[in-house]
Amino acid sequence: MRLVTYKNEQVSSMYRMGYEKDGKIVDLERACQEMVTIKQDMNLVDTIESICPSDPNLFFQMGSWSFNKAEEVVSFFQTHDFPHLYYDQKDVKLGPPVVTPHKIICIGTNYKDHVHEMKTELPTYPVLFAKFANALIGPDDSIEKSPLTEKLDYEVELAVVIKEKAKNISKEDAIDYIAGYTIANDISARDLQKRTPQWLQGKTLDRSTPIGPWIVTPQDIKDPQALKIESFVNGERRQSSNTEQMIFKIDEIIEFISSLMTLEPGDIILTGTPDGVGFAQDPPAFLQAGDEVSLSIEEIGTLTNRVIE
Repeated sequence: MRLVTYKNEQVSSMYRMGYEKDGKIVDLERACQEMVTIKQDMNLVDTIESICPSDPNLFFQMGSWSFNKAEEVVSFFQTHDFPHLYYDQKDVKLGPPVVTPHKIICIGTNYKDHVHEMKTELPTYPVLFAKFANALIGPDDSIEKSPLTEKLDYEVELAVVIKEKAKNISKEDAIDYIAGYTIANDISARDLQKRTPQWLQGKTLDRSTPIGPWIVTPQDIKDPQALKIESFVNGERRQSSNTEQMIFKIDEIIEFISSLMTLEPGDIILTGTPDGVGFAQDPPAFLQAGDEVSLSIEEIGTLTNRVIE
């Protein structure tokens, strides 16, 4: 299942929950209501059990309930025709798959080759830093290059979205708390990042961090630790690796973070980037206005954004 947020700007300025099917975007709430009607289970028509929330914030707040209902809808419409329920993807605007997460937690220096190219030491514990919702944009948005930076860099990352409230979770149980996976571009203003020991100011500039295009649920990912991961700038490959190269694996990351803080439904974890970032090129190759950055992760898809001033 590929979950999206979308809006038809001719109809509403609000994002709604949907899912992607064969290049079409299906509205989850309307599809759920249609399913109840087709089943002729009239006892459910006006009850909470008939609803798959349209509001992205409510959808994630309801945790597993929402995801189970969405799975039921997607499964049902595998065998039913529903042309009145979907949009061509070109006719809608996709947003960040999670619009306003409580937390965006990032893992730094989590691929060995990236550690070496950045001339740092292998970490003993996961290196944590934060982004905030002000930084998030979707797959149909432009990366805004702040006038404060001349060293804007790209970083392709596998992002994990949390499904259930999680505190002190063992790595053996971590998969039960994962809503799914998406692609993130951990855009970094290297000059701002490195002017103090703390990285935050270079990592969470307004409208600088694309995620998307959708969340792929765990049952549709064979092994999240065996995915090819790449980035391209103006068609030139810059990064190429595999998530098997992570120093700290996804289950270890969830165990570690949940020992420190409670994870909430909709929280996003960026799991680190491989080598090949612009800062480490010879000479350095930073992003400029007009550049097109395309990220690809196997079994998820492609996330492409253009840089603007």
